[in-house]
Amino acid sequence: MTEVVFDVVVVGGGNAGFCAAHAARQVGASVLLLEKSVEEEAGGNSYYTAGAFRVAFDRLDDLLPLLDDRTDARLATTVVPPYPERAFRHDMERVTDGRCDPLLTDLLVSRSAETLAWLRDQGLEFRLMYERQAYASGGSSVFFGGLPLGSVGGGKGLVAQHTAAAIQSGVVIRYGAALSGLRRDDRGAVVGVTYGDVDRRQHDVDAHAVVLAAGGFEADAQRRERYLGPGWSRALVRGTPSNTGEVLDLAVEAGAARFGDWSSCHSVAWDAGAPARGGNRELTNRLTRQSYPLGIVVNSQGRRFVDEGADFRNYTYAKYGRAILAQPGGIAFQIFDAKTRPLLRSEEYDSQPITGASAGTLEDLAQRLGIDVDGLRRTVNEFNSAIVAVPFDPAVKDGRASLMNPPKSNWAQALDSPPFYGYAVACGITFTFGGVHIDRNARVLDTSGTPIGGLYAAGEMVGGLFYGNYPGGTGLTSGAVFGRIAGDHAARLSK
Repeated sequence: MTEVVFDVVVVGGGNAGFCAAHAARQVGASVLLLEKSVEEEAGGNSYYTAGAFRVAFDRLDDLLPLLDDRTDARLATTVVPPYPERAFRHDMERVTDGRCDPLLTDLLVSRSAETLAWLRDQGLEFRLMYERQAYASGGSSVFFGGLPLGSVGGGKGLVAQHTAAAIQSGVVIRYGAALSGLRRDDRGAVVGVTYGDVDRRQHDVDAHAVVLAAGGFEADAQRRERYLGPGWSRALVRGTPSNTGEVLDLAVEAGAARFGDWSSCHSVAWDAGAPARGGNRELTNRLTRQSYPLGIVVNSQGRRFVDEGADFRNYTYAKYGRAILAQPGGIAFQIFDAKTRPLLRSEEYDSQPITGASAGTLEDLAQRLGIDVDGLRRTVNEFNSAIVAVPFDPAVKDGRASLMNPPKSNWAQALDSPPFYGYAVACGITFTFGGVHIDRNARVLDTSGTPIGGLYAAGEMVGGLFYGNYPGGTGLTSGAVFGRIAGDHAARLSK
C-alpha cells in the first residue's frame, strides 16, 4: 500500500536518526521515522551506551549552560582540563593513525559544541560524569581523557528524551518497520522507501528525501566474518541485535560508495558471560569492564598481551576487544588486588550478575578462573619487580610504569595485597567503522563522488571517521552532528 507523502523519511531510531528528525522538523518538514525494532526494544545502539558525548570546550564554564544541575556542590572542587578543538582533532588523528577523513573530522570537531547546545535547546539534558570520568586527586574531582559530559540517564535517558522531543514536535514514528527497499526515479534519485511491518505487510512511502541512520553490520555474524575476518562470529553483541547491515547493502545497491575502514570496529572488554546476540536491556553498558588501566590483563595462560596503561582508557578501550578476541578461547581476565579494587567503576564491577571471582591468594584466584597457575604467578612476579618508583595518580598519566614486555606505561601498582579479584572478559562488539561516503551536507556519494539525489546518511552508517580505534564518546557526537546536518539539508531540499 502507498502512504501519504512525507518531506523526509528517517531510517533508524537511535541518536543520529532522532537528531535528523529534530532538524528536519525545525525547518518545517513533515517527518516519518522508521525504527526496525518494536517499541519495547527500540533506541538502537544509543540505548546501550553510557551517554557520553565528546565535545570541544576551552573551560568548565563553557559546559555549565549544558548541565541540568548548575548548582551541584561538587562543581566547587571539580577540575576539568580544557579540551579545545585542536586537542579533539589531534585525538582523532592520533588514534586513527592519521587516517580519519579531514573534511568529516573538521565538521565533527568544529560543530561539536554548537550541536550539543542545539540538543539542549531540543530538551535534552546533560551532566558531568563524575562516576565514570573523574578520580579524587588532591582534594578535587579531576576529570581525564577529554570526556566529562554525558546525557542524564545514560543511553536509556538519551533515547527517552529524544523520543519525547520528537513526538512533541510532530515526528511520526513507526516501530517494527524494517526497510526493504529504496524507491528511485528514472535518474536514480531516491524518492521514497518500502518497509515491512511486524505482520510482514509491505508499505511504500513517497518522500522528497531519505536519511539513513540504521547503524552498521555488527549484529550479523556472517557479515562480521566476511568483512572483519575469521573468528569475529564469536564476538558478543553489546548493543542492539537489529543492526544487521541490510540498510548498508541497500545503500550500496543504490550506488553509494563504500568508505572508511570496513575491516575494523569498536570492540571492548565485555563480561564473558553476557548474551552473545544482543545487549542486556536492563544492565546495558554496565556489562563493560573499563577499569583495566588500574590492574593487569592476562589470557588463560596467565600472560599479559596489551599495555593496560598506554593511555587513558577513553583512547584504548575501543580497540582492546580485538586483542581479547585473538587470545586462546577469545577470553581474558582483568586482575586487581585490595589496593585497586575500591577505585574500579562501581556501576560496572559491582553489577550483578558478573563473571569473576575473588580469593586470598593469586594461586586460588587462578584456579577459580581457569587461568594457568604457574603462568599467572610468573607474570605477577615479573610485573611487580619491574615497577618504576613514581607516585601513583590515576587522574593523570603518572609515568608509574612496569618495564616488562609488554610494558605497562602508567598506573602500575604491585599486585601484592590480598584479597585478589579477577573478572573474565570477552570481545564485545559495539559498531563497525566502515560505511558509506558522505559530503559536508551529509549527502550520500556514489563511486564517482557525485551526490545521490535525495539520499543522506548519519551515525554509524557513515564511513571515514574511525580506523582501527576510536576516542570514547565520539560516536554519539558524530551521530548528533551529522544527523543534524542531514536532517536540515534534507528538509531544505524538500522545501
